[in-house]
Parts: sequence; structure tokens; C-alpha cells
Amino acid sequence: MELLKAQQAVDNWIKEHGVRYFNELTNMAQLTEEVGEVARIIARRYGEQSEKESDKDKDLGEELADVLFVVLCLANQTGVNLQEAFDKKMAIKTKRDHDRHHNNKKLK
Repeated sequence: MELLKAQQAVDNWIKEHGVRYFNELTNMAQLTEEVGEVARIIARRYGEQSEKESDKDKDLGEELADVLFVVLCLANQTGVNLQEAFDKKMAIKTKRDHDRHHNNKKLK
């Protein structure tokens, strides 16, 4: 799904089911909360912390989708076209980082 289509899907969902967007500050707090849930899974499942029984059924994909949903909300609320922003960022990173990463001895 293109990012613009994803933004529209979120906007349609908000209009049909969500009543309205939470304000930007509330969504920023929610984004922080969702990123924390992703961090908890990663730290326990792939890091050195032990995973609690209550965390073993957590779905990383679902938590990442929660993050994406809130990011799409924030983009819609602030008038950001994420497809344009993402394409621009990829072009910048491609030009800036191509040789840098190939020449990084830590990555070999």
C-alpha cells in the first residue's frame, strides 16, 4: 500500500469509527507509548532482558502497526504528505550514505 493510500485509509477510519482525531499532543504521547511497547518486546525477545510470561504472546507486528497508525494520524493532522516526505528522505539517504556504509569497517 502506498503511504498516501495508508494515510487516506486512516483518515477514513477516523471519520467512520473514531469520531475525530485526538489532538496532536495526545497523539504524540500515544506514539511514545506505542514505541515503548515495541521497545519492551525487542528488549526482552532479542535483547538481554528475560521475557516475562505476560509478554510472550505480544505480537511485534501488531505493535509496529500501532506505531504506524499513530504516525499516519499525525501526518494527516499536520498536513504532511508522507509519500513525498519518504521519497525525498530515501533520495537524500541514498546519495549521502551509499559510500559511507560500504566503507564502514564495523559493518563488514
